[in-house]
Amino acid sequence: MPVTDVAIDKIKDMIISGELAPGDRLPKEAELAQRLGLSRSSLREAVKALCLIRVLDVRQGDGTYVTSLEPNLLLDAMTFVVDFHRDDTVLDFLAVRRILEPAATALAALHMSEDDITELGALLDELADAPTVEALVANDLQFHRKIADGSGNPVLCSLLDSLSGPTARARIWRGLTQEGAVARTREQHSAIYDAIAAREPELARSWATVHVAGVEQWLRSTLTQTDTGAADSPADESPEAAAS
Repeated sequence: MPVTDVAIDKIKDMIISGELAPGDRLPKEAELAQRLGLSRSSLREAVKALCLIRVLDVRQGDGTYVTSLEPNLLLDAMTFVVDFHRDDTVLDFLAVRRILEPAATALAALHMSEDDITELGALLDELADAPTVEALVANDLQFHRKIADGSGNPVLCSLLDSLSGPTARARIWRGLTQEGAVARTREQHSAIYDAIAAREPELARSWATVHVAGVEQWLRSTLTQTDTGAADSPADESPEAAAS
């Protein structure tokens, strides 16, 4: 195992064991390196790596601290990785979202406060006035973020947040190209809201499944048609012509 990885594991063990708690300051570099049996350069590289994934925070002139270790903070690293997805992996992200989103929606029907349900209803009202597909998708993201937050599970909320970016472009694409997609989104959001407001978790779960699966099914069908069209195109046809 590389020396830096050994150093990372030793710092991680200090946090897991409780020797270092959230908010604690790490011992000085020389002292910590000696205690862990590491070179200062290896320790320095480990600290850099743990800062990147938001486990540690270097404060200039003050020292290095363990962060709060809150799920939303630690899962920022996942969002960073997800941002590098390729277009051909969007279906995989949608499949994961189809598993998680209905669960979050069912939990929201049980745990969302009345004030949050009122705010969700306000977002639903704004959806009717969305002037463009882009505005509708932005509202869609807010709507689902509110529901995820209302689930009461910060880890689930953070995971869904990380999945929203890769699927946003597919939602815009669908809104621009599929007839009735915008009206269907409004109807399904309304059904989801009604189920949450009525405190009907299984009904909320069902509507969320229908809603997310609709985008996934449309994208799968569209990509299949695109691949078939490309296969049937003459060999000398340009990509631009094939796409038209």
